[in-house]
Amino acid sequence: MATITPFKIDVSAAALQDLKDRLVRTVMPSEVDGSWAAGPTNAYVRGAVDRLLNGFDWRKAEAEINALPQFTTEIDGQNVHFIHVKSAEQNATPLLLIHGWPGSIVEFLDVIGPLTDPVAHGGRPEDAFDVVVPSLPGFGFSGPTHEAGWNNIRIGKAFIELMRRLGYQRFGVQGGDAGAIIGPEIGRLAPERIIGIHLNAATMGFIPFGPVSPEEIATFTDSEKLRLQRVQRFMAEHFGFNVMQSSRPQTLAYGISDSPAGLLAWISELFTSFGDRIDAVPMDRFLTNFMIYWFTGTAASSIRLYYENAHDPEAWSPKANSGVPTGVAVFGFDEVPIRRYGETSNTIVRWNEFDVGGHYAVLEVPQVWVGDVRGFFSQIG
Repeated sequence: MATITPFKIDVSAAALQDLKDRLVRTVMPSEVDGSWAAGPTNAYVRGAVDRLLNGFDWRKAEAEINALPQFTTEIDGQNVHFIHVKSAEQNATPLLLIHGWPGSIVEFLDVIGPLTDPVAHGGRPEDAFDVVVPSLPGFGFSGPTHEAGWNNIRIGKAFIELMRRLGYQRFGVQGGDAGAIIGPEIGRLAPERIIGIHLNAATMGFIPFGPVSPEEIATFTDSEKLRLQRVQRFMAEHFGFNVMQSSRPQTLAYGISDSPAGLLAWISELFTSFGDRIDAVPMDRFLTNFMIYWFTGTAASSIRLYYENAHDPEAWSPKANSGVPTGVAVFGFDEVPIRRYGETSNTIVRWNEFDVGGHYAVLEVPQVWVGDVRGFFSQIG
């Protein structure tokens, strides 16, 4: 019989001291012009390290997460950690929230209250959700993976099993970044169990791969042309992390597993829009997210997700449309999805575009994000 065990975070004083000692000994690399053109600047990384050493309170962050009900269970040989908060409202909708890389459960800390207790946060009783927030296998408190094959589909199967163990035969899914890829996979794996899928920071399956003809571009709206330009810039200037993690993650793993400043710099780029919006996400939320990667020793296993997906022969094959109602939120900065591409393999019933927010909209504009999630599930309910 599957066991579900209550869990609390308890980082030792020795681990905190070891991190402090390593941060104090940080060796900053040389740099040329102090811009983000070639990667995070010394000023940014030094500032984040200084904040960790002077002012950031891990014990406060730890207590905030520990105030939420957390559990672990073993699925397919892998430890899976998750937050599970039930609403006091009757008939609350079960909702699985899926983070991406380099995110974690921290992405959702500010929205668990509004989702589970909507009346206390300007909503209606019928907007209530029971939320389940797992750490992806290989990420955070799920701990490192120890065998090959933990790709998006295997994670999707594990999360379907997790929801079954919690007694949810039908449930909604929300995902951003990798969660926006795993979510549709879950829809294809078990369409009869999925109420609806809400996505943000959608990429795979929602953008063109390869050249787009001038004739097709001529049919684009202005916003679609802007997103195509973002895709092209991303592939030309910002795609290096993806190539590295998809091809030689273990080479990188030694550096980011041993150097906290190295890990901090490596995971900072998506949170800062590659230097275009360095204050987009509150610094202490970013540092809490970083600390989870560091203390759980999951820097290496988290980036391996890219390798596993890149070496899945089915990863690049055309995807079937699950028929599950899907809502897509496109936030103003950074995001790249174009509806016409998403419609080839998703049943899109809601497509909202916002002038605010970016890749981590749930951290940047949580109220807007919550409003769209509520609106989507109310629409399909």
